[in-house]
Amino acid sequence: MSDLNDPRVLFAAERTLLAWNRTSLALIAFGFLVERAGLLLNAIAPSQAHAASMVLTFWLGLAFIALGALSAVYSSRQYAA
Repeated sequence: MSDLNDPRVLFAAERTLLAWNRTSLALIAFGFLVERAGLLLNAIAPSQAHAASMVLTFWLGLAFIALGALSAVYSSRQYAA
């Protein structure tokens, strides 16, 4: 068991927090990309774009954005603890 006063423990916790923050930012960016892909498909070929695919990309992108936000909040809480 490591000593909590050891600075290596704090540094390891900070590295873990930064890794989770990078992951959450990547999830948010991917969610934004997926959400905008539906609009791009509609702009490129409006006759072939279906309303269902627009709704699917919107909700899928929103789910990735929410997952990224939740992982950022969870990692911050873990770091604070």
